[in-house]
Amino acid sequence: MLGFLLRLLPFWVREPLLIAVGSVLGVRIMYLAFRDHDRVAAGLGVVFLVFTAIRVYAVIRALRARRNPSPAASVDGAAVDAAAQPQPQPQPQPQAGTGPRPGPDTPEKEHNAWSQAVAAVAVVGALAVALWVAPRFMPSDDNAPQPASCSGGAHEELPKAYKDTPKPVTGEELCKALNRPDLAKLLGTPGETATTVSSTNNTAPLTDGKVAQPEAEVTFDTYTVNVSATYNGLSTDQYVKLMKFGDEKDIKTLTVLGRPAVLSSDHTMKLEINLGSGGSGGPVEQGPLARTLSVALDRNDRGGYCDITVWSTSGALPNDSVLLNIAEKVLPRIPERPVR
Repeated sequence: MLGFLLRLLPFWVREPLLIAVGSVLGVRIMYLAFRDHDRVAAGLGVVFLVFTAIRVYAVIRALRARRNPSPAASVDGAAVDAAAQPQPQPQPQPQAGTGPRPGPDTPEKEHNAWSQAVAAVAVVGALAVALWVAPRFMPSDDNAPQPASCSGGAHEELPKAYKDTPKPVTGEELCKALNRPDLAKLLGTPGETATTVSSTNNTAPLTDGKVAQPEAEVTFDTYTVNVSATYNGLSTDQYVKLMKFGDEKDIKTLTVLGRPAVLSSDHTMKLEINLGSGGSGGPVEQGPLARTLSVALDRNDRGGYCDITVWSTSGALPNDSVLLNIAEKVLPRIPERPVR
């Protein structure tokens, strides 16, 4: 039906219309193909552009033929027209005192081909712009997965340790610093979306609630990232000695943003809880290996540190450069520990 309607249109309306539609669709499809690296879409865009080029060539030939008609075609056309026209009949002479008789009707003016083409292109251009801009103003698909956000904990009462600590960061502030739009890209998995985000305003274990230790965690399909800040009096040098005394592996000291830091590896803990009748929690097991970057809370290393830990359920770990990149983004959002 559409092809039949197009054939009914005059040449100077139909061809510019096809050129406008083909060029808009071809350019749009090629843009999407390059953005999404889709070879099938790229091939379809090439088809539209080739089709448009053929129509443009046809219009150019028609314009040249219209401006410079062939002499042979003009003579043949004149002879055919003369043969087809009836022979003129003698007309009576007008009497004296009467005016000239009206001549034959004046032929209608031909439609301006260029005005038709411009009108068609303008209409299609307006439709193309509307289709291009509409997705930006249309509501997004509710079924599309949305990234998890930090839960509001602004009104949560902080433990006493936070009130006794100068300028401590809260779990919610850590969460906002960690849950960045480019976090998945920093992890090397740019196509993933955060599935779980959490934060707490805990205190450090074995300190009787006297050391603030806020924490935030973001989980993706591949990796989980945890950030915590411990406001104790332990320097990085003392912390490294404790790591060597413990079971940490691959210890490496370095400097991050002018602060002393250390990289280490250790296994996470895995706890299974049986919710069945009469069941109890299972024993604590060894979880997957995790890589941690610990950075002092101030440049002078007066005590306290920030841990950035990454692990995955498969046991695979990213390069250490990933932890360094995350630290360079998160640490500026954590105030340095003031002089006590």
